[in-house]
Amino acid sequence: MSRPRIVIVGAGFAGYRAARTLVRRTRGRAHITLLNPTDYFLYLPLLPQVAAGVLEPRRVTVSLSDTLPHVRLVLGEADRIDLDGRTLHYTGPEGDGGTLAYDRLVLAAGSVNKLLPVPGVAEYAHGFRGLPEALYLRDHVTRQVELAAAADDPESCAARCTFVVVGAGYTGTEVAAHGQMFTDAQVRKHPLRQGMRPRWILLDVAPRVLPEMDEKLSSTADRVLRQRGVDVRMGTSVQEATHDGVVLSDGEFVETRTLVWCVGVRPDPLVESLGLPLEKGRLLVDTHLRVPGRPELFACGDVAAVPDLEKPGSCTPMTAQHAWRHGKVAAENVAASLGLGGGRGPYRHRDLGFVVDLGGAKAAANPLGVALSGVPAGAVTRGYHLAAMPGNRVRVAADWLLDAVLPRQAVQLGLVRSWSVPLDTSSPEVARVPGGPGRRREADVRSGPGAAIEADTHDGGTGTGPGKGRAGDEPAKGQPGSGVTQVQPGSGAAERRAEEELAKGRPGAERARTWPADEPAKGPLGGARAGSRSGGQPGGGPAGGQPAGEPAGGQPGGQPARSRPGGEPARNRRGSEPARNQPGGEPARNQPGGEPARNQPGGEPARNQPGGEPARNQPGGEPARNQPGGEPARNQPGGEPAKNQPGGEPAKNQPGPAPQPSDDQPPPGPDVAPGPVKRSDPPDDSAKGDS
Repeated sequence: MSRPRIVIVGAGFAGYRAARTLVRRTRGRAHITLLNPTDYFLYLPLLPQVAAGVLEPRRVTVSLSDTLPHVRLVLGEADRIDLDGRTLHYTGPEGDGGTLAYDRLVLAAGSVNKLLPVPGVAEYAHGFRGLPEALYLRDHVTRQVELAAAADDPESCAARCTFVVVGAGYTGTEVAAHGQMFTDAQVRKHPLRQGMRPRWILLDVAPRVLPEMDEKLSSTADRVLRQRGVDVRMGTSVQEATHDGVVLSDGEFVETRTLVWCVGVRPDPLVESLGLPLEKGRLLVDTHLRVPGRPELFACGDVAAVPDLEKPGSCTPMTAQHAWRHGKVAAENVAASLGLGGGRGPYRHRDLGFVVDLGGAKAAANPLGVALSGVPAGAVTRGYHLAAMPGNRVRVAADWLLDAVLPRQAVQLGLVRSWSVPLDTSSPEVARVPGGPGRRREADVRSGPGAAIEADTHDGGTGTGPGKGRAGDEPAKGQPGSGVTQVQPGSGAAERRAEEELAKGRPGAERARTWPADEPAKGPLGGARAGSRSGGQPGGGPAGGQPAGEPAGGQPGGQPARSRPGGEPARNRRGSEPARNQPGGEPARNQPGGEPARNQPGGEPARNQPGGEPARNQPGGEPARNQPGGEPARNQPGGEPAKNQPGGEPAKNQPGPAPQPSDDQPPPGPDVAPGPVKRSDPPDDSAKGDS
């Protein structure tokens, strides 16, 4: 008899606990598959300490493969569930898809950032639901303080040292508390020139901090925040967000470069696609966490509206405590439904207290209903976290000890960019990468490439100009300077692409070489390659006698000149073979006039020198073809059309498309007239325009 197949979607508090419980219950009598975007379980309550530099990122992660034996881990995100066919379709981290068949399905997909219809928030704010967001915030705050310390403008300094946190729940309160300590420590080592102090503002429409907790704990947290210097504003929220700051609901405009969105969470959008009854976006289940009418489907955690037996008529709140216990009950009921041991039981739990870490030795806690503050609350809070973590306890305790005796390392690692962690995403636990597969549903569509980072990269972090912005982040997909191939209308990349396509259709022109923002030129500026925008006017052919196709090598826009930095030494440089128009070298063959220069030492005497035949444009010689009295040049009025004009052949002495140089001509220098550089190595096709 084949073993039943159990698929668990999500490895958060509920999904991880369900998988661990099923391993013990089934004892190898079932195939257990865990689908998750990452290979770790994230202990969310300690995430603010990662952003503040107290804990290293891996301390709050627990390996799924190491701690869940006999569980098959599949990396990916669920896209669609066929309830009738009992199959689940998913997308892997590299864009490849797959299908999982199941006999029992446990939905524990968790939650994502909750958005409100506030203009500018999706573009300029960042959430705090995943490890990438915490890493980005730590780098961003460090960068703003460093830029503020170096700024001469007091207004720019004040804006960079102002940090706005929206939402005074668990996450927002802890982020503001730890953030104020973190920035104060940085300023002590690197004081601001104006004698300013970092300013953290905590906003919420609720009447008090931590409204879901006991009033004693709420007042304790409020007192600690204010003593630390946090500007706590209750009954206030953000009305609009811009790249210069935020407009508050009371009409005040606060200049800032940092907006942290901790308003709340909403269930993962996956459950909306099932077409099953929902309660405020959460899937309705019974007290056994089974979906009515679907005996094979279970749901737990933030995606499930579980009846609260302790408070009839209401559902359990979306907290880690409930999700952790949901997972255990769901796993026991799944095993019982398959006849693998145990009996079915309803979910029932009464909260035994709450803990809030406020940084340092400060905390607020009420274990078993006893309100605590100060050092005792801090000890209880950290003890609770060590007991609740499924791994890394020793490492976490060691980091806490080191933080107590050593200063924190405030450095920018640059591992996560602003555009990698948009606020409006269905995958906050996964950082967006250049060229990676698009995230499911609305993630890549609604966020908009570059929408959340324009303020970060508009002026390179200088804080000047009309688009004062945040500093030092990579451009968004499709923006100039990005390595991603997506091109947005009106961007520099789109203009370059249009010029390339236009150049392809010109008579005799090769693909136009462009100068992308992310690759410096190899010509006069000594970068990666030389390039030039295509000559001529839009829609018209190249002007007669002017560079139309690929410019001559050695000139800006042509092939890499060997006399430029990064190339082969020019032959008229010291230590290289002498150029032919220099002393000791042969005469140049492509100088204006078409005749080799013969008046250099070591060469044949020029025709207008004693002993030589007079030059054609000198008195006594044959007039040059483009001089009065001579035959008109082929590209001059009255002459034969130039060969590089439509219908004509290229002009003999004009820079034509892709000239064929010899291998012994030097680049233009102070003593050499401009001309195409002759090179012996094969042309580098990689220097051509992007395709």
